[in-house]
Amino acid sequence: MTKEDEDIQAVENLGKARDAIVTELRKTIVGMDEVIDEMMIAIFARGHCLLVGVPGLAKTLLVSSLAETMSLGFKRIQFTPDLMPSDITGTELLQEDPETHQRRFKFQRGPVFTNLLLADEINRTPPKTQAALLEAMQEKRVSSGGEDYKLDEPFFVLATQNPIEQEGTYPLPEAQLDRFLFNIMVKYPSRTEELDIMRSVTTDDEPEVKEVVDGPAIQDFQHVVRRIPVSDHVFEYAATLVRSTRPDEPDAPAFVKKLMAWGAGPRASLNLIVAGKARAALRGRCHVSIDDIRELCLPVLRHRVIPNFAARSDGETADSLITKLVEEIPADEKLLKKMAS
Repeated sequence: MTKEDEDIQAVENLGKARDAIVTELRKTIVGMDEVIDEMMIAIFARGHCLLVGVPGLAKTLLVSSLAETMSLGFKRIQFTPDLMPSDITGTELLQEDPETHQRRFKFQRGPVFTNLLLADEINRTPPKTQAALLEAMQEKRVSSGGEDYKLDEPFFVLATQNPIEQEGTYPLPEAQLDRFLFNIMVKYPSRTEELDIMRSVTTDDEPEVKEVVDGPAIQDFQHVVRRIPVSDHVFEYAATLVRSTRPDEPDAPAFVKKLMAWGAGPRASLNLIVAGKARAALRGRCHVSIDDIRELCLPVLRHRVIPNFAARSDGETADSLITKLVEEIPADEKLLKKMAS
């Protein structure tokens, strides 16, 4: 079997694993199809997610159930104004050797040393503590006492944020928001879904969620995702889309120059491609299409673009501007191939 055949088989296996994971999640989670899909794309693309939604939408249950189906270590941190960086990363403790009675410092690992970390209400803690977590997310290690401690692999952070209660909060700066692959909006359930939730949660049944994959298998699938090929015209489309969010670009649409204060940086282009690869692989395809990029524009870009005062006065949001941009940027494959050549 050639390497290409092995990758094709691996993509098929990833598609089957996805279906099995969703089946298990359905035992505890009602609805949230788009949220589950985007979270799984982020995990297999080696990215972190910011989940934005009001309390009571089962965000914690979803993350813990996902960790269970993937056989991942799971820890949850409730962010509060008095939380210190060492409460996340760990601290040096002075210990005495029982035999020599010599005292020495020993690093006590914090909750960040896990596979799947739920950072609950990340905007409720001061910037110093936020930065400690975001540094660990980026570097995949923690420094203490002159030593570096590598985080467990695979490692993902799923952070939550309450969009309606902003008193006593510390909003994440744009530069730190950029560390998240996706900004996922968790919406209210439909009427049918809410009725199903009421029926399932108010009984004495405790569904058992089974393990589908484990850490090594996830890492193997992540490598497969990275090997998915991307055509030049898809690169051209992603680059055109991201560059068109920047009001200073000569080719940016007129409404972007009028309504956008700041556009997305190069990391958005990279994330669109990597997430597009993961989306294609999870659907059993060995190539990335323009539709993959278009479908991922909102979660990738909504936290990377900043509407100006004029836009907010007109009732425009990041989502509405991105949607308008996707409609305006041509997705003609022949034209893009011509640009690529």
